[in-house]
Amino acid sequence: MDFLSLLGLLIAAAAILGGQWLEGGHIGALLQATAFFIVVGGTLGAVMLQVPLPTFTLGLRMAGWAFRPPVVAYGLLIGRIAQWSNAARRGGLLALEGHAETVTDAFEGKGLRLLVDGADPEVLREILEREVETWEESHRAGARVWEAAGGYAPTVGILGAVMGLIHVMENLADPNQLGAGIAVAFVATIYGIGSANLVYLPLSGKLRAHVGREVKRREMVIDGLAAIAVGTNPRVIEGKLEGYLAEGDT
Repeated sequence: MDFLSLLGLLIAAAAILGGQWLEGGHIGALLQATAFFIVVGGTLGAVMLQVPLPTFTLGLRMAGWAFRPPVVAYGLLIGRIAQWSNAARRGGLLALEGHAETVTDAFEGKGLRLLVDGADPEVLREILEREVETWEESHRAGARVWEAAGGYAPTVGILGAVMGLIHVMENLADPNQLGAGIAVAFVATIYGIGSANLVYLPLSGKLRAHVGREVKRREMVIDGLAAIAVGTNPRVIEGKLEGYLAEGDT
């Protein structure tokens, strides 16, 4: 669980609502169903028009990564690769067949099976790197779904504001109708700008960061398997892979 994301949302919401309260306003004044439907519906429609269905659905699924990101344990990965290297040195590449059958990660399993099948190191690297490129491209496109939402939401909010002002102008003779129109006008702008800068754009950035971490993990797998294929010493492999780790990586 990524508690930082949850804390960030709570702080952002508290700042907006707290600011409204400190200024003497009512929290309920920020709750406008009409403005919500205009901004969320308009943003959703614009994004759906921009991206193909597979990318759209992938972007929706990836949103959960903000709170439950993919587990990327670099230290454990280095340990697994060292274990594979030791097994290959003792029993040859065929000794990795058992590891290929028990490993839970599909990408690691594919690489191990290529090793067992005697794939040339360069061919192995080419196959796996192509798969990484494809995976990265599709998932970065999924993250851009939220970036697109962050681009459209403020404009849709302004559209909602204009619609609210039109409603006000149509009812100038009826003061009872003015309040609702003005509320929709200003709240729609808040929803548009707020959702873009407090939700959509930060979410897109966090998803891109998680994609980058997963790509690095896969690159470590490729380097490790290629080194095993040419018979590199396990300790040398470990040292090489540790070079991928930045401060705070575990």
